[in-house]
Amino acid sequence: MIDQLQPGDAVVVVDIQKDFCQGGALAVPDGDKVVEVLNRWIEQAERVGATVVLTRDWHPPDHCSFKDQGGPWPDHCVQDTAGAEYHPDLRIPQVAIYVDKATESDHECYSDFVGTRLGKQLRDKSIKRLWVGGLALDYCVRATVLEALAEGFEVHLLRPATRAVELKPGDGQRAIAEMLAAGAVIEEAAS
Repeated sequence: MIDQLQPGDAVVVVDIQKDFCQGGALAVPDGDKVVEVLNRWIEQAERVGATVVLTRDWHPPDHCSFKDQGGPWPDHCVQDTAGAEYHPDLRIPQVAIYVDKATESDHECYSDFVGTRLGKQLRDKSIKRLWVGGLALDYCVRATVLEALAEGFEVHLLRPATRAVELKPGDGQRAIAEMLAAGAVIEEAAS
């Protein structure tokens, strides 16, 4: 599958940040395990001339999603804090599209396409096919995949390169079913 990656494709790496990994403020179970898989995809993208997109939550300290603001989540990925940094083992390519989302206090945002220029940036590069992995499967990955499909991109979910929060048991499987029903291709092999 990784050998299908070609120029004109993009690998979208969703929110591989310290706060979503082991020891983080909102750690996704086994979230660290996706880094190695995504690094292989990033390396292949660099080899073949595909685009890499690195996204991150970039919350102000009073973001509406935080529990002390009435939201469901602990404070996480606060701008300019260690928890908002990319995982230290994530391969950061020399050239990439960087996307910060959920940057306004009063707007929740799970999709990397909402409130950003990502869709336009990809269309400006004539990209039509996306390979998506990251954290968390049942929130930001799900929302990004669904929005990308709505914007007309062909989307492949890299299942081994994502993990779910699972606030409710089965959330990850329900997210996969929803993405599949919307037209995503679910790739079960790691490479």
